[in-house]
Amino acid sequence: MIYYTQTPEEEQDLQQRFLIGKSAHTLMLFDHFVTEFKKIGEDVTLHPAKIMIGVANARKRVAYITQLGKNFIHVVFPFMQPYEDNLCFQKVGQVPGARQFNHHFRMLKKEDLNDEVQKFMRMAYEL
Repeated sequence: MIYYTQTPEEEQDLQQRFLIGKSAHTLMLFDHFVTEFKKIGEDVTLHPAKIMIGVANARKRVAYITQLGKNFIHVVFPFMQPYEDNLCFQKVGQVPGARQFNHHFRMLKKEDLNDEVQKFMRMAYEL
């Protein structure tokens, strides 16, 4: 069994609230995304919250898995500036009242996690 979180309680919460009942395809995408993020930094962990899963390094949350659909996962990367010149984000928007810009990525197949997305994953991790 693959463990994604730091504690058994968080792992049980993640499994029960987010992963049970998801399609094999969605679980494969989820696992691939997390595995690739862990290649960027071994300290990457997941933190289930009320409506999303935080992806964190040892310092802070660096991305948020906001949706596990029938055949996709949706991930939000928060940055302090917009990165409009890309092919991977379906939406870039400023958080009202904040200097944060959320970059929305939808992964439908493993190949969607290409070099461009990995560059932004690395940027989010290193900030």
